[in-house]
Amino acid sequence: MRIDGRQNDELRPISLQRGFAKFAEGSCLIKIGDTHVLVTATVEDRVPPFMKNQGKGWLTAEYSMLPRSGKQRNQRDSSRGPNGRSMEIQRLVGRSMRAIVDMERMGERTITLDCDVFQADGGTRTAAITAAYVATYDAMRWMIDQRMIKEILMPEAIAAISIGLIGNEELLDLCYEEDFRAGTDMNVVMTESGKFVEIQGTAEAVPFGADTLGRMLKLAQKGINELISLQKDALKSA
Repeated sequence: MRIDGRQNDELRPISLQRGFAKFAEGSCLIKIGDTHVLVTATVEDRVPPFMKNQGKGWLTAEYSMLPRSGKQRNQRDSSRGPNGRSMEIQRLVGRSMRAIVDMERMGERTITLDCDVFQADGGTRTAAITAAYVATYDAMRWMIDQRMIKEILMPEAIAAISIGLIGNEELLDLCYEEDFRAGTDMNVVMTESGKFVEIQGTAEAVPFGADTLGRMLKLAQKGINELISLQKDALKSA
């Protein structure tokens, strides 16, 4: 039995709240267990210097954990300087979303995704990616209303989830205590059509074999399919 009583292939309770940030072009507050992350999408009518005069758009992300999002206070990124973990995660979010956005048809515009962790209990990066899709979708709805684009420029959905190996058991969607105990932990980013965008996996102690990897990826796909279904339900709501 898991710490919170879930089955090995069961996600934590999840909610996706669109429009949480009043002034953002798109936003989504995701709550997955005790992990709460707000993602806002900002649309700007410009691109970075390295993208100028190419006729296409850009998407980037920033990630930060608020000082008391965890059990101890951490310093704000603005006061301690560049943070390696935050930079790695925001690059992951940006890469993941750029994999499904047709920037060739976006015009010279930038979508910036700000991912702020209110509360952290494992899986903040995967939660940020899952919420980023919803926030970006709504930002594109706003762009359609502003006649910047003619249609949603994401042909399919994307989501992400964590998997871990504790003993000989594969577990879906790890909370912090499970992640801490896991001999192997993995983050998987996958599209609706079942294509992998990124797989981050590490054996902390005993190496794992191809058969274990196959089972973990199958478990990840099950969770991601459920997340994408929840994304679609959220996007249908008014």
